[in-house]
Amino acid sequence: MADVLPLVEARLRTALGEPGARAAVTFLGTDRIEVLRFQEGDIVRYATLGMSAQPMNDPTAVVADPVKGARAELVLSVRAGIADTDKVLRPLAVLAASPQVEGLIVAPGASLDVGEPLWPGAPFTSVLVAEPGGLVEDLELDEPLDPVLFLPLLPMTPNEAAWKRVHGAQALQERWLTNGTDLRDPARRSVPLE
Repeated sequence: MADVLPLVEARLRTALGEPGARAAVTFLGTDRIEVLRFQEGDIVRYATLGMSAQPMNDPTAVVADPVKGARAELVLSVRAGIADTDKVLRPLAVLAASPQVEGLIVAPGASLDVGEPLWPGAPFTSVLVAEPGGLVEDLELDEPLDPVLFLPLLPMTPNEAAWKRVHGAQALQERWLTNGTDLRDPARRSVPLE
């Protein structure tokens, strides 16, 4: 079975250019997770590399399937120069390791919480997983492997995360859209939720 990570990195480079920096984190009992940093104009993008090495499996399954199952990497886009967003590398790696560590299946509409600010002074401790296919095209793999999805992450304030739990991801995204929320602003305030 071919290693998927070189193919994933090639897709990221095709879509986002050459990474300006990369960092690696290894958690006990997990594979190494890298976070690549890409900059285009005033937008910085952080993409994980390593989450897709293993398929995400149903945590209730008796035996984890080593081949079949959803595969994904995470992509976060923020405006540069407003906050020290480079400190998001470790929280992103934690989120990318969650399928291996906690048996989570990360999918669009899910909330992921790191329990602390995503970077120093950030008003966000969690993210909403958005639909793939926009910024980085899905990577088709040879059968029987599922494609690798590149899932955008949208930072949520604690109030937005609580509101999303009650009303759902679609309602929160509509609220952001209606209010013209700049989801790339690393210092933005919570959208009005009344």
